[in-house]
Amino acid sequence: MGHALCVCSRGTVIIDNKRYLFIQKLGEGGFSYVDLVEGLHDGHFYALKRILCHEQQDQEEAQREADMHRLFHHPNILRLVAYCLKERGAKHEAWLLLPFFKRGTLWNEIERLKDQGNFLTEDQILPLLLGICRGLEAIHAKGYAHRDLKPTNILLGDEGQPVLMDLGSMNQACIQVEGSRQALALQDWAAQRCTISYRAPELFSVQSHCVIDERTDVWSLGCVLYAMMFGEGPYDMVFQKGDSVALAVQNELSIPQSPRHSSALRQLLGSMMTVDPQQRPHIPVLLSQLEALQPPAPGQHTTQI
Repeated sequence: MGHALCVCSRGTVIIDNKRYLFIQKLGEGGFSYVDLVEGLHDGHFYALKRILCHEQQDQEEAQREADMHRLFHHPNILRLVAYCLKERGAKHEAWLLLPFFKRGTLWNEIERLKDQGNFLTEDQILPLLLGICRGLEAIHAKGYAHRDLKPTNILLGDEGQPVLMDLGSMNQACIQVEGSRQALALQDWAAQRCTISYRAPELFSVQSHCVIDERTDVWSLGCVLYAMMFGEGPYDMVFQKGDSVALAVQNELSIPQSPRHSSALRQLLGSMMTVDPQQRPHIPVLLSQLEALQPPAPGQHTTQI
């Protein structure tokens, strides 16, 4: 389960025999907290995610999240620096030490621009989308799907590169559903682990005999692309108004017209938001289309026709 961890004097902790100084709280969820800490051995900042484990299953899920991180050494997937389990009486806390990204998440950037009355430009969107796709490609190549892709789960590096985080909802990419009991169990799992306004249609009402595959991530990617284009996810307002997202996602998405976006980008979005998962493209197809759409590198000249 990793090395022993102790909370020491003056707000420091020791993980893997290295001491880290507590700086401030960064955020908290239902059963987890994220703190900013500084490595006293290297002067670097890290995010320390602490997951409260009330029972054995919680410990197993935290361990699994750590194991998912360790599967990847990819520039678009968040790496795990260290992991350990800390006892607190009869309860435990799982601690994941992760790199700290001072620019925050893609959602922070979307909100910052929206507050100024602006949006990401297409030339900014395309490299971001390419990096997210490359991260998903690596996940899918290992036989997994992310299952909870959304702008708050995409960090931005110093150079603006997207980095996928929160791998706790990852599971096998291809799930063969055989029977109503398995279908209902998967539907219940998705309701708990896949954010409602980014959840693929096939996860709202799982059929008794079907295959759920990694293209749930492609739908979520489409929602992320929509948020980059228009400042909010396509179903964010549906959810906020209290209307049924489950019903809304069964209908073809109406994409607003905007002079900011090329027809090629709109077509790419439309293909991702295909309701029938069997008609939705896989990530390699999207990658080949995206690579052709990338803006020229600085200094390169294109001939206008």
